[in-house]
Amino acid sequence: MDQLRFDGRVAIVTGAGGGLGKEYALLLASRGAKVVVNDLGGGRDGSGRSNFADAVVKQIKDNGGVAVADYNSVVEGEKIVKTAMDNFGRVDMLINNAGILRDKSFGKMAEQDWDLIHAVHLKGAFKTTQAAWEIFRKQKYGRVVMTSSNSGIFGNFGQANYSAAKLGLVGLANTLAIEGAKYNVKVNTIVPTAASRLTEDILPPEMFKAMQPNLIAPVVAYMVHESFEDNGIIIDSALGFATKTHFVRGEGTPVRAKPEDAVTIESVKAKWPQVVDMSKAKHLDKNAEVTVDLVEKLQDFEERAKLDKGNKASYWSTYDYNAKDLTLYALGIGASVSNESDLKFLYESHENFSPLPTYFILPGMSMESPIVQQSMPPGKHADFTNILHGEQYIEFLGDLPGTEGEFTTRSYVAEVLDKGSAAVAIVNSEIYQNRNLVYRTQQHIFVLGQGGFGGPRNSSIATEVRPVPKRNPDAVVEQRTAEDQAALYRLSGDLNPLHIDPQVASISGHAKPILHGLASLGFSARHVLATFGGNDPANFKALKARFMKPVTPGQTLVTEMWREGSRVHFQTKTKETGNVVIGGAYVDLKQVSPVKANRVSASGLKSDGLFAKIIEEVNKNQAMAKSINGIFLYNITENGKTVKQWTLDLKTPAVYEGPLKEGKPDVTLTVTDGDLVEIASGALSPQVAYMKGKLKLAGNIMLAQKLGPLLKSEAKL
Repeated sequence: MDQLRFDGRVAIVTGAGGGLGKEYALLLASRGAKVVVNDLGGGRDGSGRSNFADAVVKQIKDNGGVAVADYNSVVEGEKIVKTAMDNFGRVDMLINNAGILRDKSFGKMAEQDWDLIHAVHLKGAFKTTQAAWEIFRKQKYGRVVMTSSNSGIFGNFGQANYSAAKLGLVGLANTLAIEGAKYNVKVNTIVPTAASRLTEDILPPEMFKAMQPNLIAPVVAYMVHESFEDNGIIIDSALGFATKTHFVRGEGTPVRAKPEDAVTIESVKAKWPQVVDMSKAKHLDKNAEVTVDLVEKLQDFEERAKLDKGNKASYWSTYDYNAKDLTLYALGIGASVSNESDLKFLYESHENFSPLPTYFILPGMSMESPIVQQSMPPGKHADFTNILHGEQYIEFLGDLPGTEGEFTTRSYVAEVLDKGSAAVAIVNSEIYQNRNLVYRTQQHIFVLGQGGFGGPRNSSIATEVRPVPKRNPDAVVEQRTAEDQAALYRLSGDLNPLHIDPQVASISGHAKPILHGLASLGFSARHVLATFGGNDPANFKALKARFMKPVTPGQTLVTEMWREGSRVHFQTKTKETGNVVIGGAYVDLKQVSPVKANRVSASGLKSDGLFAKIIEEVNKNQAMAKSINGIFLYNITENGKTVKQWTLDLKTPAVYEGPLKEGKPDVTLTVTDGDLVEIASGALSPQVAYMKGKLKLAGNIMLAQKLGPLLKSEAKL
């Protein structure tokens, strides 16, 4: 790294007879700067005189540097600047470091103690900086460092005068940073903690010895270098450590319920927890930003009040997300790098990196908000012990949101239905981004055991589920969930222990923790998007689904799909049980891609679609299947290893993935996934495949020839 130098530059360092100031002067001089070493030569209380500055100048000159001593008081800053101009003809850098202490408890502090501290620290920095300011402006260059203290930022017993002056220096620096910016004059603040005359009997001996000023000097030297770009910042440094310090402002809240309400002492007390809540605090750089922020908050307050009219249980919340959140969610609903088209959901630097549409259900979730409980009829209650997520709807009003951002969500209970044994709260959510409504969601929250209050049974404002068509599905996708699927998905925000704690699951009546319903829905929506939407999230418009039964991690989800125009109806089953776990569901797409195969599989084997066709043919021709009276086991191989087995039991008949459940097969066929597809398409003759060893048969080979008539349609086996 090139050495940072100050050749041709002139620096003024006040209070440079010892401690930090001395180290600043020595370091700047060693890097080529000409230095005015200012020090009044007094004790730490401002009394007495000595030749500290001369000793520092001598040391600089002995080391081959250039320096001159100055013994003027900082309250006569113009004299210090004159010393620089008389000796060097210019000034480029000013480090306001001079300081004294007059510590006393506030009740015993004399006015003289107050005035003297402010004169040296605050007025001294003002006078010296003002004397150099016009020079900086004319030459369009200047670097100024103010010296504050942790006592100024946090306060310290016995230092009311010192603390007030030191925080005053921060305000002075902030204003000068604004005024000097267009002239390339940068003004910043250092908050140093180091061994010096001011701290020799304040710090413990061990700490005093360790806190050497030379550990801070390089930080300040960089802050006055011409390459330093920051302006108006506070840097805290000690023990070779440095960090930025700045003030933050809480999110805040209106201290009245409605714009037309008066502000009362009682309304302030009621809102006080939100007033002092700093969980969403942020740093504002300029006074104008504070005004803008306040005006925007008041506008939001008034706009929200208009929207909330008629909705007593309206609830507002914010939600932010980034690429990491999107990737974690994609993994939680089964996206995998083994599927090349999924990479854009998993890799933030992918040229088409995109969010999966169902991710955006999360900001509208109301399960943890108080609105469901607040909407319950008298004598009824709702909490995590008796609520279930029954139905879900999401509709995008325009383009899909981007890959990072923040939402503001308004949720309210639109209606509470009486289903007899349960109440159902219909919760609508409106999700805004940059004050624009970007999408909306609707949840049906079942509140078990809280029905029977005489309310309506049905709703005219509910988005209804739709039955699937009464025909064979146009496409089917199977995908096995991982044993750790729920543990992974919960990291997207649903931390209900039901999905990971075996004891909680057992108490709830489950043999083991169950998978989140929204995780299963995410799998299904992915399957629909990949099959009919070109795997392009921009095609996704809306989704509606009903949660029917739980899924256990490790089970295989089977998504059956029916296309009708731009709407794709679907239902999801678990392969192991045949139970429908998501029903009455559909996805509305903007553009629909044609589907060539009747059945696809997320397991990655091309031959899975062929067996889906076999299942279809067997179901349509059961009598013919039974007439063959044979059981066939297919071993599908990859790289010499069996990766999947299929059983064709044409005695029952039944066709299923896996080995024969009982007994032995009549014929065992061993073939690679690719060769089986070629045989099925007619590109490879079964006889040629057998002769070349690509198709291996064991058992009753003649029986295999009977499969032809049954499977002669599209699956030419």
